[in-house]
Amino acid sequence: MAGMTSSSRPLLNRRLAEFGTTIFAEMSALALHTGSINLGQGFPDTDGPEEVREAAVRALRDGRGNQYPPGPGVPELRTAIAAHQQRRYGLSYDPDTEVLVTAGATEAIAAALLALVEPGDEVIAFEPYYDSYAACIAMAGGTRVPVTLRPGGGRFRLDLDELRAAVTDRTRLLLINTPHNPTGTVLTREELAAIAELAVERDLLVVTDEVYEHLVFDDAAHLPLATFPGMRERTVSIGSAGKTFSFTGWKVGWLTSTPALVTAVRSAKQYLTYVASGPFQYAVAEALALPDSYFAAFRDDMLVKRDLLAAGLAEAGFEVFEPAGTYFITTDIRPLGETDGFAFCRALPERAGVVAIPNAVFYDHREAGAPFVRFAFCKRTEVLEEAVKRLKSLAG
Repeated sequence: MAGMTSSSRPLLNRRLAEFGTTIFAEMSALALHTGSINLGQGFPDTDGPEEVREAAVRALRDGRGNQYPPGPGVPELRTAIAAHQQRRYGLSYDPDTEVLVTAGATEAIAAALLALVEPGDEVIAFEPYYDSYAACIAMAGGTRVPVTLRPGGGRFRLDLDELRAAVTDRTRLLLINTPHNPTGTVLTREELAAIAELAVERDLLVVTDEVYEHLVFDDAAHLPLATFPGMRERTVSIGSAGKTFSFTGWKVGWLTSTPALVTAVRSAKQYLTYVASGPFQYAVAEALALPDSYFAAFRDDMLVKRDLLAAGLAEAGFEVFEPAGTYFITTDIRPLGETDGFAFCRALPERAGVVAIPNAVFYDHREAGAPFVRFAFCKRTEVLEEAVKRLKSLAG
């Protein structure tokens, strides 16, 4: 048979056998096929600041980054990342030894796990989790140990006792995401302090995915775990330009940590992309130096959009978990008489002309995520208004 070998062994590495086409590809194709509004995949439908785009054009024309950039990233960007961490959080990093530029945050996560996890090591991650976490843990040969965030009091909450109970002698690493995709939860100071104490007590490494650090709303605050006692020396902190500056296609991410941890991660990263996004690295260096007014305006604009979509979803009959961060809203479909998020999302384009993502795809415990559905609000206001109008047909 075409495409098969003489052996009965499957072609796909068994570590990846559980991973097929991502739900994002499936739902985006469904949006295209039906002409629906795509509130599934988390990318903006407008570009970011014009001065940042022009900085990329300028770099291209000046011949900066058109050939291979340095493996750790261009010096201008590494310096800008270190300055950003110092200015925002009081974290001091050496641009030459403690900063690594990656092909987006996804490569940073992959390289960190490939570098730091041995086959058989356990990696604890909060579920629902960003889908690449599971695949990257699998590729590293690690064992995924999910700790479930559960709804309560209008948000998804971490059970610290459950987290402590999940740590065993085989636990190597905690994979922490705050602000959290897809639930919009922002871990509190108390929760982060407890995680830090646990990591120090059990001598665990921690990888923190902080790509939504500039999208935190209301009274919530983003507090990097590396700022807590005993954590800077054991934490790999990951950031990204895509979510903050609305240039997701540029794929510029980074990580900061100790020289030893950065060296370890770079050892894996150099055999993935080696380098990427040359001219865009120079542009992101300029973006990170934008005044605080940019970051405040960006957050305020997303807050208005959050409130617009949240109100529309509530009017349509969903139970809405108002996010404290990110640009996603998780909803419960049970008030609509539905219980299966997959079936609901596959039918929604025909029913209402809108595409969303079933949260169950982000769970190991699929039943725990079955009734939850995620919508993205990083779209133009007129798009969200039209989506709200369409979704209101569900209430009838």
